[in-house]
Amino acid sequence: MNSDQIKGRAKEVGGKIQEEAGELVGSSKQQAKGLKNQVEGKVQKKVGDAREAVEDALDDDTTIDRGNRQGL
Repeated sequence: MNSDQIKGRAKEVGGKIQEEAGELVGSSKQQAKGLKNQVEGKVQKKVGDAREAVEDALDDDTTIDRGNRQGL
């Protein structure tokens, strides 16, 4: 898990809390900010997911290349 995944998920959860708090007090402005933060968090988490997938793929390639160089 990388920092984008963690920060994105935290922002998403915080946005959900902010949205619900806005709903409780009747503030459409807070609800909108909460929804915005949720979307931003989801995007940031997806960026982290993609980054991790690329890093994993590169790690796999490196392992395979090393094996080929050693004649395995």
